[in-house]
Formats: sequence, C-alpha cells, structure tokens
Amino acid sequence: MVRDGYFYALGMIVAAAVLWLTTHALWIAVLPLILAAFFLWFFRDPERATPADPNLVISPADGKVTAIAQFEVNGEARTRISIFLNVFNVHVNRSPIAGVIKDVQYQKGKFGNAMGPGSSDVNEQNIVMVEGDGHRVVFKQIAGLLARRIVFTKNVGDQVQRGERIGLIKFASRVDVILEPAAQVKVKLGDNVVGAKTVIAVFEAAR
Repeated sequence: MVRDGYFYALGMIVAAAVLWLTTHALWIAVLPLILAAFFLWFFRDPERATPADPNLVISPADGKVTAIAQFEVNGEARTRISIFLNVFNVHVNRSPIAGVIKDVQYQKGKFGNAMGPGSSDVNEQNIVMVEGDGHRVVFKQIAGLLARRIVFTKNVGDQVQRGERIGLIKFASRVDVILEPAAQVKVKLGDNVVGAKTVIAVFEAAR
C-alpha cells in the first residue's frame, strides 16, 4: 500500500464521522466511507516477481499499450511505447531496466487526455533516463485529465534495479518508454501489460 492511500482514506473517514455526528443520516456518511475504501484499493502496491535477464526491458507500469511509434532524436532512430493507465490500474511506477539514473527533467504542461497523441510532448511530465549494461532507456511519467501529481522518489546518480519502485502518478495517466534501435519490441497495440513483470522489449547482447 502506498502511504498516500492511508492519508486519503483517513480524510474520508473523518468526513464520514463529521457527517454522521452533524446529520445522523447514515446514507450521507456512507458515501465518504465508500471513497475511503476506493482510495485504499487504488493505492495498492502488490509485490511483483521481475524477470532477471539483463537484456529485458520490462513495463514500468500496469496499463494498456496505446501506441508504438518510430521517430528520430538528433537524427537517430527511436521507438516509443505508450502505456495508458486508467483509474482501475495499479499506479506505482517501476524502473524498466537496471542501471543508474543519469538524468531527470520535470516539465510543466497541460493536463489533457493522456491517450491523445500530443500528450507525450505537451502534458505535464517527468522525464527519466536510466543507463545500464551499455543501453539507455528513457521513460516519461505523463499526467492526464485526472492525474494532477507526479511522484518520483529517486535522484540522479541513484542505482536502481529492474522492476524497482521509482514513484507513481496519481489517478489516470500515461507512461512512455523510449528505446534505442537495438531493442526489439515484444508487445503490440492493445496489449495489457503488468508493471515489473511484462517484457515489452529485448535488447541485443550487451555491448
């Protein structure tokens, strides 16, 4: 359980108690209790067994693959895998590879529909680069219509393991994973992926 869930739930329980004491209407007090239960469920943080092969790139989040796109960065080919998280998914984010966090950039922006093709560029987001075993992976924590807070718990220079918890995005959101040409994509549009477990790409043997 992410501790935020306890804070949200406690607030709703206090609200339920106040409503009951002031109105003595059970049906009114039940509503915040239902919300408290939802927050406890939403901020769940299950343990996951992560594949050990160093050439694997695993999904950093639970969700649905909504886009796989080819593009260029400074003339070099890249592949972007976009994963959309709805309010029913686990929202804890994981590192897609083992390595060192080389760069973290927070970008202010809009809170548009995270499924929109332009959200990767214009929405509020946290951009993280991880380098390990001769490869670099960039992943973006992207805010959506409901997601108003991005949490990232690591710092530049930190060593992370594949599948290690690195933060979360509150409520519906999106995560993009940007890969080098050496990565062979192993998912397709519409696939449902599980953070820390689903293999989304495989690198060639480490250089």
